[in-house]
Amino acid sequence: MRIIKQTQSMLTRDGVRLDADIYRPEETGEFPVLLMRQPYGRAIASTVVYAHPTWYAQQGYIVVIQDVRGRGTSEGEFKLFLNEIADGEDSINWVANLPGSSGKVGMYGFSYQGMTQLYAASTCPTALKTICPAMIGYDLYADWAYEGGAFCLQANLGWAIQLAAETARIKGDETAYQALYKASRNIPLFDQIPAVPEILKQLAPDSFYHDWIEENQPSDYWKNLSPNLDNVDLPILHIGGWFDTYLRGTLNFYHESVSHSQHPQYLIIGPWAHLPWGRKVGAIDYGIEADNPIDELQIRWFDYFLKGIDTGILEELPITLFEMGSNQWREFETWPKAEFKSYFLVTNGLASVREDAGILQEFVEQNSTDILVHDPWRPVPGLGGHATFPAGSFERSALDCRSDILTYTSTPLETDLHLAGDVFVEVYCEADTPSFDLSAVLSEVRKDGCVYNFTQGYIRVESSENPVIIRLQATCIKMVKGNAIRLSLSGACFPAYPVNPGTGQPPSKTRLIDAKIITLTLYCGVDFTSKVVLPVVNFPDRVRT
Repeated sequence: MRIIKQTQSMLTRDGVRLDADIYRPEETGEFPVLLMRQPYGRAIASTVVYAHPTWYAQQGYIVVIQDVRGRGTSEGEFKLFLNEIADGEDSINWVANLPGSSGKVGMYGFSYQGMTQLYAASTCPTALKTICPAMIGYDLYADWAYEGGAFCLQANLGWAIQLAAETARIKGDETAYQALYKASRNIPLFDQIPAVPEILKQLAPDSFYHDWIEENQPSDYWKNLSPNLDNVDLPILHIGGWFDTYLRGTLNFYHESVSHSQHPQYLIIGPWAHLPWGRKVGAIDYGIEADNPIDELQIRWFDYFLKGIDTGILEELPITLFEMGSNQWREFETWPKAEFKSYFLVTNGLASVREDAGILQEFVEQNSTDILVHDPWRPVPGLGGHATFPAGSFERSALDCRSDILTYTSTPLETDLHLAGDVFVEVYCEADTPSFDLSAVLSEVRKDGCVYNFTQGYIRVESSENPVIIRLQATCIKMVKGNAIRLSLSGACFPAYPVNPGTGQPPSKTRLIDAKIITLTLYCGVDFTSKVVLPVVNFPDRVRT
């Protein structure tokens, strides 16, 4: 099928011109429209994870890739998320009435392009029949900007520099662009106030980043900025990745949609980071099954809801999760109903020194303690996971040898262990400072001694309440008989999150010189049941073939 590409413009309700590339079949007839709205220059068209728009058009669609306000060649001033509600509604109404349009519109895209779907859908435009948001934030505070009350420094700062550089490019400010481009390749983390680098204050004073770092608690700011989807009821295909930093948002939106929607809600989660979506993530090759299936899946979804073609998609179970370890897709009728199994922390007090001193076991023994010293001069670095770049699973046995990481390892598993769902770590602890952070990493210790992380979580602790509950990233993994489980606890995961200075000051006020050494005492035993809580499943549901 031959495809014609055109560039066309529309005017928003307040008279701002938005530009779009339109890909349409040369054949006569009416076609549904697939719309993507994005801020990175429409020629990219999110091809870092999706097929080119030409391929989608060849499946019998008019595909519209639009620059949002103030990006690419579109007019107006770009303000993060603020114009996407009205502009999204106007854009849907425009594309629905393009020549050759059937009047039915679907949207797709990930990250910011996923968010533009939510904002547009919040107005309930009649022409919008379905959306396929991938890797999004439902609550922008808890799902995107912060995790466990800790600012997601590396992700947010890197993104802010990228968007600021694009603004400089559009304005033709070569000096600012060069400086920001250089900063993007070596993110500035060591200014006087590390979380507020001088380059952003000087070259991007209007960046969203300044608000995000100041608004360090849930507030009306975040409520007003997050999409309001209370009245949205559409068939939705939700797409996520086990190592994506926004998986919390994907899952929260999915669960909320299922709770009130009258339409099908489908969820697929692969073993992917934010990008790309392929078989190799971090140091692990998950096999040919992990190759990106999303383009073909979306066409089946759009064919059903925009063309009325029975593709058989509604005959399949609505949840598809990639099980790492077995490297195959598992299908479920509902979110996995796990039997939660606890492994308790046991120690002889040397879990920061010897890997055989800290144990995970299924019963509780006498009380004991471990001491963890966090030194801001040499914070524990992030390695893989979902919040650090590069993301994914890496061999971390050398990192676990650090004396500022407590490790607790189980005996070798007697049978294969299947985990699917939410993971928690509960610890009883106290520090000699008003505030401290805890990073928790779960890994699989293989028979050869190699250690590969598969999920982790982070929390900033500002009170003395116990236990401290760390919510780790949801996961789905088969742990093989003979391998072991390891929990690694530390007081930092830098630069994924700012180093906690121990003073109780927020990151926007924390000077590098103010950071304190933090001594943390962790309690284990019959009176202090510090533990890892794992979602164990038997997989009664079928494997996808």
